[in-house]
Amino acid sequence: MPVVAFEGEVIVVDREEQVADAVAYLKQQRVLGVDTEARPSFQRGIHYPTALVQIATHERCYLFRLTHIGMPEALAQVFADPKICKVGLAFKDDINGLRRRHDFTPANCVDVQSMVAQYGILDMGLQKIFAICFNKKISKAQQLTNWENSHLTPEQARYASTDAWATLLIYEDLLAHEPLRQEEIIALKRKDKERMIEHQQEIQDQRLREQGIEPPPHLTLEEREAKQAAKRREARRRKRHKKRTNNVQRDK
Repeated sequence: MPVVAFEGEVIVVDREEQVADAVAYLKQQRVLGVDTEARPSFQRGIHYPTALVQIATHERCYLFRLTHIGMPEALAQVFADPKICKVGLAFKDDINGLRRRHDFTPANCVDVQSMVAQYGILDMGLQKIFAICFNKKISKAQQLTNWENSHLTPEQARYASTDAWATLLIYEDLLAHEPLRQEEIIALKRKDKERMIEHQQEIQDQRLREQGIEPPPHLTLEEREAKQAAKRREARRRKRHKKRTNNVQRDK
């Protein structure tokens, strides 16, 4: 697939005196694409605060460097404004990260992950959702770079703005199409489950053959579900039997 990136104006906001003009522009918009970045952690249990919040329209993207300016009150008000729709991916985490910088009450914040299943999209990653919607690819090459550096590289700035812009495009594309019916969604999820099981079976079969063992016949999804249901029934029966036995012994 062809690789695409945001081609509009990218404005880095790393001084407090830049905030007012940026917010004034954002408050004129109806819908904004949003994403955040933090310094990557390669050690379990260690997390870094949100370093950057990028907010995009089709023509312009502002990169607010929170490590330089904090979370300004004026910017927090954008996220609290019910008249402006803010769109993100896994947005709850992003919002929580921003609120740790400066608390606010979020309003009209939409997570596209909560929408995509209605359109038959089962993948939750931004890159995959974008590819499904547009048959184009966005690069994730800069994802694990240091967002707390004194200066953003041009590659970081383009990557960050692309993520926010891509989220906006996905949201608009979803709204332009009719959601699937519930029975269609159930059928798609079942088919995806069947593919996943088939893939796992192929891996298990290969391991058995490497050990000189002929794999057993595969069960269909229906057979697997019936077997699992039988196990659950048996477990409930044993639990009831144990409870009755304990009651009898207690009565004695």
